[in-house]
Amino acid sequence: MKINIIGGGPAGMYFAILMKKADAAHEITIHERNGPDDTFGWGVVFSGKTLANLRSADGPSHTEITRNFEAWDNVDVVHRGEKISIHGNSFSGIARLRLLKILQQRCEELGVEIKFRDEVAEIESLKANCDLLVAADGVNSLVRQTFEDKFRPELSVRPNKYIWFGTSHLFHGLTLTFRETPAGVFAAHSYKFDQTTSTFIVECDPGTWNSAGFAEMSDEETRAYLAEVFAADLNGQPLLSNNSKWLNFLLVKNAHWSFGGEHDKLKFVGHVVLLGDALHTAHFSIGSGTKLAMEDAIALKECFDETSDVPAALQRFEEVRKPVIEEYQAAAYESMIWFEQARDYMHLAPVELAYVLMTRSGKVDRESLRKRDPAFVANYEAGSTDDADFTD
Repeated sequence: MKINIIGGGPAGMYFAILMKKADAAHEITIHERNGPDDTFGWGVVFSGKTLANLRSADGPSHTEITRNFEAWDNVDVVHRGEKISIHGNSFSGIARLRLLKILQQRCEELGVEIKFRDEVAEIESLKANCDLLVAADGVNSLVRQTFEDKFRPELSVRPNKYIWFGTSHLFHGLTLTFRETPAGVFAAHSYKFDQTTSTFIVECDPGTWNSAGFAEMSDEETRAYLAEVFAADLNGQPLLSNNSKWLNFLLVKNAHWSFGGEHDKLKFVGHVVLLGDALHTAHFSIGSGTKLAMEDAIALKECFDETSDVPAALQRFEEVRKPVIEEYQAAAYESMIWFEQARDYMHLAPVELAYVLMTRSGKVDRESLRKRDPAFVANYEAGSTDDADFTD
């Protein structure tokens, strides 16, 4: 097949790697608008189950990715200055740029062509010149917008504001920190992703954002303000910017995941499929964006293992993968709503808040939590003043 991919992020590159590995005769080209060393954001997170999937799909890239990991098993919840740790979780972090470099190198080894600084302006011609056009062009996908009538996207801009920073203070665990201020409640999502740096995402509701006056603040003023809010948690370290901007989370769903092309002699050409954030998003509070993107790539490649017929493979991809994504999005939605309403939970004691946080998405109940960390659940059950308020 001739495959054109728009977007050189984890979804696009990983699909290219898997398809080229499966058949070296595939002609695969990735069109990436940024340069090879450009990236926005800081670190990304994988679960233990995802790593097993990556190991099965492509051993060499898995080896390099895990070689650069920072791993932990604890979720830490900080409330009223008290830290509650919940163990028995399997997470690993890696710098986003390092992950991209590993995948770039693997593409090069396999003979996948990556055209950097290549802004695709004419999608129709690119689509017509291949058997399959893969749109892995992110949450604001131009391909999805261009063929909106085909994909029928459902987009929801959420009210909370968030901003993605880094810090040289190391958080040895997935840490959720809450700070109440005169402006309102701030939540921070943080974790180390290498030996010197942590991701530090700050989230707040629109009332807090407006009361703090962020609309009039510069980047430097914003970082100074938030570094002061979380001074005790950052151990006095500053916040680091990498094109960091306040954003509203965009929840993306699509009624259709692909559509067919034109008949050309003996085959169809120009089929289009969405992948990764162009196809779906899940709130960052469950840390599954990159995981889902790369597992999309695995699922789509496996559908081509079953059949070389492009329409059949794309239909199978949606049939197999859509229920998985819908389940994750349902859990992520519950988590997102929880953080949008975080101020309503600030009256809870630290251990109670930690328990509610761990069970917020519906994917974890009390008994599964007890298996992970019986001491934490025992502490919660002993300390809860009204256990009926926190039933599963």
